[in-house]
Amino acid sequence: MARASVSQLGDSLRVNVEALGMRPGTYGVHLHTTGRCDPPGFTTAGPHWNPTAQQHGKNNPQGMHKGDLPNLAVGTDGRGSFEVTIAAAAMAGGANALLDGDGAAVVLHASADDYRTDPSGNSGGRIACGVLR
Repeated sequence: MARASVSQLGDSLRVNVEALGMRPGTYGVHLHTTGRCDPPGFTTAGPHWNPTAQQHGKNNPQGMHKGDLPNLAVGTDGRGSFEVTIAAAAMAGGANALLDGDGAAVVLHASADDYRTDPSGNSGGRIACGVLR
């Protein structure tokens, strides 16, 4: 099970992701543009949240999407977590707002994000999805 939350912190967003009881490994995690998580592939969550029209990944010279998050490393105990701040972003309203009329989603991918390859860092299929509203 993975849990995520996003909250406003001044002119930034604070994202918390926590895994419990997951298989050990490294997983890509991204914020996606649409608040829909229809199985099996969760493609209804749309593309990565990218209001500034960048390329993918913190290591891409033309990156990065606002929705690019750190990899989630899950240890042998089935636990993992991270907390990250997305600068110059808002939950709703104004420039670089995450939530619009159809919400947004947090998506967990099957493999680690390489932080470079557009559009999703070669992070594999979407294995879990949660709607943000």
